[in-house]
Amino acid sequence: MNRLIASRKRLLRVRDVQHSQTVVALTQARDEASQIASNARRLAEVREALYGDGGATFGGLLASKRELAGRLERAGRQLDGALYDARRKVDERNADRIVADREREIAERLKDKAKAAREAQREARLGALPRYRRMQSKGTEE
Repeated sequence: MNRLIASRKRLLRVRDVQHSQTVVALTQARDEASQIASNARRLAEVREALYGDGGATFGGLLASKRELAGRLERAGRQLDGALYDARRKVDERNADRIVADREREIAERLKDKAKAAREAQREARLGALPRYRRMQSKGTEE
C-alpha cells in the first residue's frame, strides 16, 4: 500500500510540473499576443500621424509619405495575421492548461483515495488484532 501511495505522490508531482509548464506557456502566449497587439496599435498611430499635419506639402514629400503609408499598411496586415495566430495559440494553451489542471486534480484524488484505503486497511488490522489474540488465548486455556 505504501508503494501505491508513493506512486500516486510521484504522479501528482509530475502532474503539478505539467500544470506549471502549461501555465507558463499560456502566460508567454498571452504576453506575445499583447505585444503584437501593442505593435499593431503603434503602427496604426504612426500611419495616422503621416497625414496629420495637413499643411502645404511638396510632391516628393507626398510621394514618400504615400510609399511609407503603403509599407505601413502591409506591415499592419502582417501583424493582423500574426495577432490572429497568437490569439489562436493562446486559446490552445488555455485548453492545454485546463486539461493539465484536470489531470492534476485526478492525480490528487487518486492519492487521497490511496491514503484512505491505507487508513481503512490499518483500521481493519487493528480491529482484527484483538479478536485474534482472544482466539489465541482461548486455545491455550482448553
